[in-house]
Amino acid sequence: MASVGENDSGGKIKRRLCSCSKEDFLPEESFQSWANYTKALRETGLRLKDRFTARSVDKFEINEIKARSGNEMKKTLTWWDLIWFGIGAVIGSGIFVLTGQEARDSAGPSVILSYVISGVSAMLSVFCYTEFAIEIPVAGGSFAYLRVELGDFVAFVAAGNIILEYIIGGAAVARSWTSYFATLLNHHPNDFRIYAPIFAPDYNRLDPIAVVVITLICFAAVISTKGSSRFNYVASIIHLAIIIFIIITGLTQADTKNLTADFAPFGAHGIFAAASVLFFAYIGFDAVSTMAEETKNPAKDIPLGLVGSMTITTACYCLMAITLCLMQPYYQIDPDAPFSVAFSAIGMDWAKYIVAFGALKGMTTVLLVSAVGQARYLTHIARTHMVPPWFAQVHSATGTPINATIFMLIATAIIAFFTALNVLSNLLSISTLFIFMLVAVALLVRRYYVAGETTEANRRKLVAAITVILAASVAAAMLWAIGVEGWIWYLLAFVVWLVATGYLWWAVPQARIPEMWGVPLVPWLPSASIAINIFLLGSIDGPSYMRFAIWSLLLLVYYFFFGLHASYDTAKAAGTGAGV
Repeated sequence: MASVGENDSGGKIKRRLCSCSKEDFLPEESFQSWANYTKALRETGLRLKDRFTARSVDKFEINEIKARSGNEMKKTLTWWDLIWFGIGAVIGSGIFVLTGQEARDSAGPSVILSYVISGVSAMLSVFCYTEFAIEIPVAGGSFAYLRVELGDFVAFVAAGNIILEYIIGGAAVARSWTSYFATLLNHHPNDFRIYAPIFAPDYNRLDPIAVVVITLICFAAVISTKGSSRFNYVASIIHLAIIIFIIITGLTQADTKNLTADFAPFGAHGIFAAASVLFFAYIGFDAVSTMAEETKNPAKDIPLGLVGSMTITTACYCLMAITLCLMQPYYQIDPDAPFSVAFSAIGMDWAKYIVAFGALKGMTTVLLVSAVGQARYLTHIARTHMVPPWFAQVHSATGTPINATIFMLIATAIIAFFTALNVLSNLLSISTLFIFMLVAVALLVRRYYVAGETTEANRRKLVAAITVILAASVAAAMLWAIGVEGWIWYLLAFVVWLVATGYLWWAVPQARIPEMWGVPLVPWLPSASIAINIFLLGSIDGPSYMRFAIWSLLLLVYYFFFGLHASYDTAKAAGTGAGV
């Protein structure tokens, strides 16, 4: 199977998508011999300095970097497609599974407020993503945005977490798929999982059904983006109809005592702890931003698609959470299939089959859109050679990145086979909140700093303001994490954040105004996004941070031994120096 691209002189070159030669994976000068590699390792410090300060530019990402895939992705998507992709990407296992888990164990009926908090955070991030996706409409999403504004090294750290986010997110949804499939057949989820006592408790329920579902999704994702869009469109309409059924039917069986008797049994800490986990339920909209390269009119389609889908999603989530908490006391809510079990508990056993079918529909579209989005992230990362360029190739017939799609879904299937949902959801939230915080920082840098135009004095003011905004946000998150009581310290952190943001608004002139669409109320909205994302990070459990630290260490080991030298050589060969 081959694809055709162009070499630097305009001649046609063939790239075999299924080949696995050294040139497909390590074509850079540093890996041509052991002598070259040893020399590259000795220069690690100098190369790291170069890559740490290197910043790409919009045109380079849109033109030269995109061209490294050989073939262009087909521009077939409209705002209507993006809205349905957004709904399909987001409404899945988060609302159908995690609602029950967090209502019962963390927040009680106040899980409704948890959804509002995480929804506000997600919407602020949507604004930031939208501006970037319009001005840099490439498949790389947040990786490309961070490479332009915060540099090569920060972009790589984000890239590793983006990959982690998609693999873990897909694995979590696939395992949830098994849970609702079991409910549909009147079985417990573990009836369809293989018990392996040799593994640790959170890894000993092997899930072959999740692997089969992921494999089928992979085939759909590599065939056609527009075909995936049509399937997602139809499935999402059915999905929304079932959500409306759940809300209306569930409210006819409402008991207000379930909601008001003990609204917040775990207090404010429980509300924010649940919000940090339920942020998982909003993950997926960033996949829509990776489709900017395939939209017909990014300036019109992306704002309508992203903001429209997030508005619909947030409304559905809050209404569904209210419905569930009115149907059952929070302590009786089932953590695996809460809505199906709730209908059974009130004597509407027949309804649980409709709910389970709707949940399966939703999870299927989440997996499909995730498969499309994650492959496009990996494709753009590979275009920079931070990971092997073999993953950047786009097939000439389908116009899809087949190599990247298959690799990401194999990794997702392996994780889904072993790992329990509670482990996946917490780790996923850390990775995602971290990336969204970086994108908000990058937006501030984009608006207030342009190389060669911003004065040194204004650059220093910008750095100082962002540093204080980050410090105040981290301080509030740490106070919350260690359980500091009283409001005085939190008020102090808020005042410091307010002063720093106000100083940026008053003392530093904006260096760039978006040509087509921009985030309103800059710097207030991006700064608020930074603060909320970091604060939610303070509500996640310690073991999840240990797993996150291990993953980050593995990323750095890979970068210092491979990614750094490959991207450095590629930049030098392109004649871009430290600028790209």
